[in-house]
Amino acid sequence: MMMTASALALGLGLGAAQAQDDPIKIGMAAYGLNAEFMQLWSAAGEKHPAVESGMVELTIFDGRYDALVQQDQFETMITQGFDAIVFAPMDVEAGATAVQLAVDAGIPVVGSNARVNSDLLTAYVGSNDVEAGYLEAKAVLDKMGCQGAVVIIEGPIGQSGEIQRGEGNEKALAECPDVKILERQTGNWSRAEAQALMENWLTAHGNDIKGVIGQNDEMALGAIEAIKAAGMDVADFAIAGVDGVTDALNAVKAGQMDSILQDGEAQALGSIDVAIKAVKPDYEPMSAIWEQYPDMPWNNGADKEYNVPWTPVTAENVDALLATRQ
Repeated sequence: MMMTASALALGLGLGAAQAQDDPIKIGMAAYGLNAEFMQLWSAAGEKHPAVESGMVELTIFDGRYDALVQQDQFETMITQGFDAIVFAPMDVEAGATAVQLAVDAGIPVVGSNARVNSDLLTAYVGSNDVEAGYLEAKAVLDKMGCQGAVVIIEGPIGQSGEIQRGEGNEKALAECPDVKILERQTGNWSRAEAQALMENWLTAHGNDIKGVIGQNDEMALGAIEAIKAAGMDVADFAIAGVDGVTDALNAVKAGQMDSILQDGEAQALGSIDVAIKAVKPDYEPMSAIWEQYPDMPWNNGADKEYNVPWTPVTAENVDALLATRQ
């Protein structure tokens, strides 16, 4: 499935010579668009100033959570002569083949949000998932007073988010050696799958579970639904996720969980800036994120890695974050 965001050169804010140029064709390859986070990421791409002005013709691809589907989409972009690709891979290893195919065809690939095991990327624009995994697990363990037992709901096995957030989880757990891990299993970033897992774990372990480490918000929210369905009190559990999706922000506001905001909008906008730079060497970035995050300087688009900072969601900032979703 693909959606053309902008195919018309409107020429808004562009010089006459630039407006006469053919638009730059960029493909945004998302690993899957069922959940809100990737929807926010892709929607941000459509709002990039270069897309809205017609300088860039952006096509968004839904990888349907399948590395082979993503590789097929790369082959389509190569055949259709795309100028650059922004890639959020489903699998850290399998995605390397797709990158190789594009680079062999002379198409620069910018990684975004999720990592791929390839040194052929022009650059990576994402966030440090090890740090996120540490922060969310520490939030759970602090609430537990470093005592009791937890369950871990993991992302898709083999995706960089699962690997690196898991590494961060382990780092925090190592600081609480008395905490026992009762269960850990993938929920595939899915609220429904996580709810089913948690229902089974509550049946098996009941009140022994004191903490839930969800490697994303959707899965933490699924655990909350399972707890409610079992007639238990959510307040008796320490629960955290990652991403800052809208339902999680509301759950933080209600005191049901902790979350760490991942700025997918900044990742998408920044990766498009870097992709355009790879095609037009004289390009200056058009998105505002470089001013928003001064600790992540543009450096003329030459860096190999740009890490968008995490923002812990708190009672003090949750309303402002919710206002951005209106």
